Amino acid sequence: MANETNTELQEAYFSTLKKFNDGDIVKGRIVEVRPREVIVDIGYKSEGIVLTDEFSADETPIAGEEIDVLIDTLEDDEGRLIISYQKAKRTVGWKKLSDDYKEGDIVDGIVTRRVKGGFMVEVFGTEGFLPASLSVFRNKPENEITRHKFLFQIIKLSLAKQNFILSRKGAVRAERELARGKIWDNLKVGSTVKGRVKSIADFGAFIDLGGVDGLLHIADMSWKKVNHPSEIVAVGDEIEIMILNIDKDARRLSLGMKQLTPDPWDSIDKKFPSGTIIKGRVTNIQNYGVFVELDKGIEGLVHVSEFAWGKSRVNPGEMCAIGDMIEVKVMKVDVRERKISLSIKRLEKDPWESLPENFVPGEKVKGTVVGFIQNAAFVELSEGIESIVYTKDLSWTKRVNRPQEVLKRNHIYEFIILEIDRDNRRVVVGLKQLREDPWPKIIENYPVGLVIDTEVIKITDFGIFVKLEDDLEGLIFEDEISPEEKEKIQPGQIIKSKIIRIDSESRKIGLSAKVEPQAE
Repeated sequence: MANETNTELQEAYFSTLKKFNDGDIVKGRIVEVRPREVIVDIGYKSEGIVLTDEFSADETPIAGEEIDVLIDTLEDDEGRLIISYQKAKRTVGWKKLSDDYKEGDIVDGIVTRRVKGGFMVEVFGTEGFLPASLSVFRNKPENEITRHKFLFQIIKLSLAKQNFILSRKGAVRAERELARGKIWDNLKVGSTVKGRVKSIADFGAFIDLGGVDGLLHIADMSWKKVNHPSEIVAVGDEIEIMILNIDKDARRLSLGMKQLTPDPWDSIDKKFPSGTIIKGRVTNIQNYGVFVELDKGIEGLVHVSEFAWGKSRVNPGEMCAIGDMIEVKVMKVDVRERKISLSIKRLEKDPWESLPENFVPGEKVKGTVVGFIQNAAFVELSEGIESIVYTKDLSWTKRVNRPQEVLKRNHIYEFIILEIDRDNRRVVVGLKQLREDPWPKIIENYPVGLVIDTEVIKITDFGIFVKLEDDLEGLIFEDEISPEEKEKIQPGQIIKSKIIRIDSESRKIGLSAKVEPQAE
């Protein structure tokens, strides 16, 4: 009777136990944690054992905690319940990975160890392979890699083999794209942001806003004139800028720096009205003039024509240097064009308002040669009064090709005033007019047909220039000398020539070397 009762009790007890099968993943409660093993109750007739080695370094089993375990064998040959914490993790993790993720997706993972050719990474309790070439861990120390969590991209997922390959590089790219997307979403025209100067070009600087690059154009760097972006920023600088324009489709971002400060050109015409005399600093020197900073961000131009009265040729670099403080007079302010015209010469009285009494046509004046052009020389007659003398007015008889043949720079000569044009501030002087025109006597002394000895001066393709007397030349025409004779002639040689033409208007004498021997 007692045996029957025990049997009934056993059957009743086992009927209350859960039904389990090999391979099931079940919830279990940790009953006891021992040095080398963890006792787990899954609601079966006996408790299972999980080796502590199955728990990772950052996992600490605690009595009373619930964990997932996989049933390897309900009863082995010795009647023990064989369970595994790691196999449960791998199975659950692989199911989650295969069900919820696909190739190209981003997942969290912990680098567990280094292996040949790369690293093993734990994702949802199951391990995948990270090739070293896709790891971006090349220069990182081991303690900054293993047991650390990173984002990875799944680049291969094999359901048949239940393995997968990861890429840290792909995740980094995805992170950057995600960060860029967030930045683009948060950008607003008119907002102020901070960025780092990434690179510099002639037209501006590219600014990194933390994953998104924008262009800070040279025109938007400063209210003042900027010749090159390197005057304002340098690579690596952390700067504050304003967002001027956003083109999300083209991924273009326009930035501004000067917009963070008030426009100094506002009401500048009231601050610097025409006629204002002010001191400024020379900031730039060009062939056409110098730029002078009148106020922060405000520059004006002193054109070369505004340096000195009567001086049309001025080298700005000889007049001042960058950094010099000079006094100028404001002539014109153009707010629309952002231009200010300045003058130095107008700080003094215009010398044309009180010309000397002897400055009238026909009067003699002395002047200093100050410059040359192809067919004329410039002569300073007095402070601020410059005149011009043309090559045709240097000699009555001599052929002058360049004024330097007669005049020397910085030498003083006497001239005759030929013309004064007050409206155009122009004085024309002459040198040859100091003596009487010799051509009436020349015509009388050198009649057509006269044969004389002449000195060869120059031999050209179209003829030979000869000297008749001091400062009097003539031309033997090409067809008035045989080729054989021309070949023999040398400069300085004396030859017989006959006057065949004389023109008093053009002041030219034509000669021929075809001279018949005269009878004795």
